[in-house]
Amino acid sequence: MAVPTRYILHQGPMLGALARAAFVAAKSASGQPNKTPAQVPGPIVSARVPPRPADLVRDYIRHVGGDPAWYRGQVPAHLFPQWVFPLQARGIEGLQYPIQRVLNGGSRLQMNAPLPLGEPYQLKVQLLDIDDNGRRAVIHQRATTSTSAHPEAIVCDVYGIVPLGGGDKSAKRKDNRPRVPVMAKELARWKLGTNVGLEFAKLTGDFNPIHWIPPAARANGFRNIINHGFSTMARAIEGLNRSLFSGDVSRLESIDVKFTKPLVLPARVGLYIEDDSVFVGDAPGGPAYLVGTYSVRS
Repeated sequence: MAVPTRYILHQGPMLGALARAAFVAAKSASGQPNKTPAQVPGPIVSARVPPRPADLVRDYIRHVGGDPAWYRGQVPAHLFPQWVFPLQARGIEGLQYPIQRVLNGGSRLQMNAPLPLGEPYQLKVQLLDIDDNGRRAVIHQRATTSTSAHPEAIVCDVYGIVPLGGGDKSAKRKDNRPRVPVMAKELARWKLGTNVGLEFAKLTGDFNPIHWIPPAARANGFRNIINHGFSTMARAIEGLNRSLFSGDVSRLESIDVKFTKPLVLPARVGLYIEDDSVFVGDAPGGPAYLVGTYSVRS
């Protein structure tokens, strides 16, 4: 079932953040870039998050492979980018890096309490660290979503990677990216079409063109559009919920993932586990698009 276009009307804050990021990038390109060192840790930026629309939440759960019946009266924690990203963008606006080039490096999601559906949340975002080695900068931000019943219902750490182009380009590169273990157990297999990026964008507001406009993706060095990292992460979580926890979404306590290779669409990929590790890749022994670990609430 196609995701209704009307959900774009709910994405005002996200679309505003993307437009402002584009404006700031254009302004920096036409003048002198900001050379002021960032304050780390940075100030805490806060906002009130209005209740999430129930129909959007339902269709989002279905889109990423979950069952709305598992989330009666709840919002899935992995929908957090939909309300966190706008404040994250504000928190890194003054940095000296070309923020328009930020790639999603990974995230750690700690789920301490359910997010009630129909309730506003309080959000706090802070820049915690910047790791700059001359070739790339890793920007670490933490976002805490609070409910009326729990001051830290979910805590997510997000790592953005900014390519800087430095380092020794003459050095021979080795493909030492992580792979799916040969003996990993397959939990699910997904067929992802070229419409996945646009549908995820309608549900979350992340309309970065590399995820749904082929010429834009190719202009950024990809052979076609690539899946959102958070879409892959959400599908992995729902795969665990379905295959390991029989739909009991309270069992998963935390998940910590890295996006290790762009997932070019269309694609057929599998979800794999080995002990407490999780992978998304083409096949055992092949390159992984996502690697991570998860913990289970007893």
